[in-house]
Amino acid sequence: MRHRAPVRIVFSVAVLSITAGCSLFGGSSEEVVIDDRSATEIFRTAEEQLADGNGKSAAETFNEVERLYPFSQLAKRAVIMSAYSSYEAGDYGEARNSANRYLDLYPSDEDAAYAQYLIALSYYDNIVDIGRDQATTRNALEQLQETVRRYPGSEFARDAQLKIDLTNDHLAAKEMDVGRYYLKRGHYSAAINRFRVVIERYQTTNQTPEALHRIVEANLALGLEQEAIDAAAVLGHNFKGSDWYANSYELLTGRNLLPEEDQDGFFERTYRRVVEFKWL
Repeated sequence: MRHRAPVRIVFSVAVLSITAGCSLFGGSSEEVVIDDRSATEIFRTAEEQLADGNGKSAAETFNEVERLYPFSQLAKRAVIMSAYSSYEAGDYGEARNSANRYLDLYPSDEDAAYAQYLIALSYYDNIVDIGRDQATTRNALEQLQETVRRYPGSEFARDAQLKIDLTNDHLAAKEMDVGRYYLKRGHYSAAINRFRVVIERYQTTNQTPEALHRIVEANLALGLEQEAIDAAAVLGHNFKGSDWYANSYELLTGRNLLPEEDQDGFFERTYRRVVEFKWL
């Protein structure tokens, strides 16, 4: 899920006429050590490195601004630029380190929301397929939610909210994958537990209708007919036009578990009872 971070930090990318430099900037016949350079010179060199696609070197050079001129205005900007440079280089751990340092030093600064968003992206871009461990996905969700919570009015919060929905759907898909695995092997109670996680934690995702239908299937396999009817009633009330409801309806009518008349009314009465007793 690699996602290029939006950049609202203005790059000057000014071309300097620097005729001498140490190994950090490329050697020359007349070397000038980095400690003798001004904050502006070092910062612009880092910008050039970033513009050339060398994010790792750029991050290191931005860090030199902070090291040598810690109380300058450029030092503050260099920290967030180091985070962005590391992110662009795919060095997500260093990107998080720099972004977290920025938040520690400047929690109320105008770029704090961006720093928090970069932390979230560093996890989001590394979300793996549902067949693998989802620890990174959960970290992404936590940091995206933190972006929305701490900086609700920012442009990054709006984008984070969209990614929260996608991340929740991904986590729900993982639960469904495990639940279907148990269902196919006849471990019906374990399957139901997984499907209920989807309904309880990720009920706004598009995985919910299938989760309810699979609960109907599993309960019927266990001989728990009323529980199957209850799940179908919730499915019918919320997703009546879905194929999953049609499948559940077919299962129940095939076993003669629904009244021959007033089936819609029966489902609605069942749904009200289920909700009243807080089945979900």
